Amino acid sequence: MGNLLQRAFSKLYSGPEVRILMVGLDNAGKTTILYKLRLNETVGTVPTIGFNVETVKYKNIQFTVWDMGGQDKIRNLWRVYLKGSAGIIFVLDSSDKQRLTEAKYELTKLLEEEDLKDAHVLVLANKQDVPGALSANDIKVGLGLHEITSHEWFIQMTVATKGEGLFQGLDWLAGQISNNSFFHRKVSTIMNTVNSNGQ
Repeated sequence: MGNLLQRAFSKLYSGPEVRILMVGLDNAGKTTILYKLRLNETVGTVPTIGFNVETVKYKNIQFTVWDMGGQDKIRNLWRVYLKGSAGIIFVLDSSDKQRLTEAKYELTKLLEEEDLKDAHVLVLANKQDVPGALSANDIKVGLGLHEITSHEWFIQMTVATKGEGLFQGLDWLAGQISNNSFFHRKVSTIMNTVNSNGQ
């Protein structure tokens, strides 16, 4: 019995793996965020053509993060990778006021997708260190977040190059995922597997 519990604890400690889609317009800082979370380093980046995939372990959850390129010509690829995503990290360049309407349009389109009906939405308002960056309220209004009733959402102000705000945002996302049925089904599956193997 002790070995059974030890195996169960080991599996739960490593945590169920959940899929997170990280998207946003080009030059918002998605890849910088991904590698800051993964390596705790600021990595020089070039525009992402296609996607980067990394696993980030946090709060007993393994986030498999798909960092999708944000250039206009490849945004349609976002929809190919939606299925099975427990959450969306939507990254916004807070200093790019001219493209706020464009960002709202892309976010709104994503949230209309059937495959994302149960996904939690974390908005990372990046580049807060840039003079003139939009405030949290300006971003909420600009993205129409107060109009979103179909999904749980949260906005976190960040400076990706310094790591500021990133883990506060992940705290919220991890909490939401841990509390929903998707996570509990994963835990139940693990426990059933361990119990079956132990008999």
